[in-house]
Amino acid sequence: QDRSCTPDACVLHNHRQQIMKLELCHFSGYKIYPGHGKRYARVDGKAFNFLSGKCERSFLMKRNPRKITWTVLYRRKMKKGTTEETQKRRSRRTTRFQRAIQGATLQMIQAKRNQTQEVRKAQRDQAIRAAKEKASARKTAKQTQKKAHPGKAASKAPQQATKVTKKLKTQAPRVGGKR
Repeated sequence: QDRSCTPDACVLHNHRQQIMKLELCHFSGYKIYPGHGKRYARVDGKAFNFLSGKCERSFLMKRNPRKITWTVLYRRKMKKGTTEETQKRRSRRTTRFQRAIQGATLQMIQAKRNQTQEVRKAQRDQAIRAAKEKASARKTAKQTQKKAHPGKAASKAPQQATKVTKKLKTQAPRVGGKR
């Protein structure tokens, strides 16, 4: 088969394009193209790829790539070469605006916010008084119901008494400490 054909002809001849496998240098972070670099295998079986002898020696001397200026990790840490991206991010600002809540219009919310402390306290006290009156009215209604139908209340009382008198089996106390 002819390897020197154009991309259109490759489709006709059903040629597959080879994809280059690029490695990354373990120390510097740069790309390692095929035919370049070294692979170092440690005794524990872990393999490391290095772009050059300089990277390999630095790794074996246990140097920190974040402190060496020419490595990718250093440049990333010190934010070198990222000026364009920060300008794009800065352009958008959030704007706050008020919305009406379900059941209350914006005018009602603003009127509530502008109220004084005394007016709020008076409204709270009035609401508490109304709730107490409602509870007391409910209580008196129950009492009048009990007086009107004494048979129903008497029939419920013996059932409750039988429930209380039943003895439940209790477990024997544990012997020993925590399990």
